[in-house]
Amino acid sequence: MFRYELIHQEKYTGARLGRIITDHGEIQTPIFMPVGTQATVKSMDNADLHRMNAQIILGNTYHLYLRPGEEVMKEVGGLHRFMNWDRPILTDSGGFQVFSLGAIRKITEEGVKFISYLDGSRHFMRPEDSIRLQNVIGADIIMCFDECAPADADYEYTKHSMEMTTRWAKRCQQAHANPEHQALFGIVQGGMFDDLRRKSAQDLVAMDFPGYAIGGLSVGESHEKMYHMLDVTTPLLPKEKPRYLMGVGSVDALFEGVLRGVDMFDCVLQTRIARNGTAMTSEGKKVIRNATFERDFSPIDPNCDCPVCRHHTRAYVRHLIKCKEILGARLLTYHNLYFTLSLMEKMREAIAQDALLDLRTDVFKNYGIKKIGAYQND
Repeated sequence: MFRYELIHQEKYTGARLGRIITDHGEIQTPIFMPVGTQATVKSMDNADLHRMNAQIILGNTYHLYLRPGEEVMKEVGGLHRFMNWDRPILTDSGGFQVFSLGAIRKITEEGVKFISYLDGSRHFMRPEDSIRLQNVIGADIIMCFDECAPADADYEYTKHSMEMTTRWAKRCQQAHANPEHQALFGIVQGGMFDDLRRKSAQDLVAMDFPGYAIGGLSVGESHEKMYHMLDVTTPLLPKEKPRYLMGVGSVDALFEGVLRGVDMFDCVLQTRIARNGTAMTSEGKKVIRNATFERDFSPIDPNCDCPVCRHHTRAYVRHLIKCKEILGARLLTYHNLYFTLSLMEKMREAIAQDALLDLRTDVFKNYGIKKIGAYQND
């Protein structure tokens, strides 16, 4: 069932308008995917996600493996049934989470030994294990098991890591038991080195995956470096297949990624800053928890038509956040996700009119964002 259709590409940029077809529905691209790490987008229920038109959400293999566990996933019939979600799901392989454990994990050619952050139990995950788990979870799009090298890793370490990731990708392909209904994406690595990024992309493209993710970015490097790596990588990926930039969700990075031909994005930024009392708005970020909003009875964003902005004020949401009421985090989470999904919809409309650079100029002006990279003079 899985396929990608390129509908339109802008005349002057790499921005693409497309559509992904899966067993659980269509996805209009470019798209932002809310992160539901542990079978939930934090504080949101499925009705919320439907109202804001979240076309696809993420789950994470590492966390779902630790709890509720493979046997529960198998018994219930997968993540869609477990969380009663009827639209597409993408699962990360768990590689990033395992490798972020630092001292409590050990990487070998065979796989990764790690200690659970929950109870200290010891585990071993191979590429084949990650794919088996993702087959059980049943996501529409699944990821190869990869190593995400640190941004400051030296050339030799990054080269070894990238080559091992490619070997693991072959093992993942061979282990994939449900290719008719689950699209397995290869993940381009190579750190901050142009030649390694090119080598990784070329090797994975030769393996003919249904789609390609770009990993190992937004891990501490500058925006200039990230955009340069995208300039190096995306032209090497097939035009007829979707491209997914992992872990990126800031307003500037979304625009810059789309301009370079990226179709899919995800990030925990929207939900995380909401829990800390910060809103994403058409006027830039606003730290609603600050005292300046104590008697501000205007909407969080006067240009937003989400239910939060229609029915609640900055002062009220600030009150909830200061009192540590759950509703405060819920309202800001809803708004931030709605804002981001609406922004992506505006991008799609602009691409159809070959006007994405004009939209970016307007949004960046309100945010006070400086243009950098390939399109800084447009």
